Amino acid sequence: SSSTVDLLMSPPIVELREYKIKTYHVKQYMAATTASADLRKSLVPLRLFTVPETGGTLNVATHFYHYEGGFAERDKCRAAQGANLEWGRYLGVARPCMIEQKSTVFVEAPLVKEMDEISGLGEAFPVIDGQGSSGSIYEIRRYKLKLGYDTVPNMLSIYKSGLPSKLTAEGTDPTTSLVTLLYSEVGLLNEVIEIWRHGGGTEAMNRSRHAARSAQDW
Repeated sequence: SSSTVDLLMSPPIVELREYKIKTYHVKQYMAATTASADLRKSLVPLRLFTVPETGGTLNVATHFYHYEGGFAERDKCRAAQGANLEWGRYLGVARPCMIEQKSTVFVEAPLVKEMDEISGLGEAFPVIDGQGSSGSIYEIRRYKLKLGYDTVPNMLSIYKSGLPSKLTAEGTDPTTSLVTLLYSEVGLLNEVIEIWRHGGGTEAMNRSRHAARSAQDW
């Protein structure tokens, strides 16, 4: 069918949605959102839903969605959400808690598929080294590059050449892994995002960051 052809022709995209929550409504928002988690995952391909602990603006619901079928799949899923009565009831509780909403579309860098060490967002995050999500943290690092058509390709080339030395640096915590590397497609131009998972929490993050300083190629 034509819809099937459209899905096959659309390259995968990752949508980042960021909702600033009113400080005095955080508990209400998180309670409603947690209760509707299974419904959300049945309607859209959620890959990560998190709220920052530090490092920037707090109380921002930050969620990533991976649409294998690109914009065509996103449109289809969003339409199904809009038509779902239970989802509508959730929005009736959640939206009054928000100050603003932001959506940006990214694509995963080619090296995500080229390197086995990077899990990517194509599937739900696996359990790593026998650890579930309890105690794990996700480190989201964002880079705004200078303008220019060759800026992102040049950065990705340099990044790829140095990454193996960082991933194998002596002293890196075994629970640390690079989940994905993204660059913006719709929204702020030339933005790059790294998502790192540290199964051992902040201690694992600090050990791995210290170890990376000895990675000469990095």
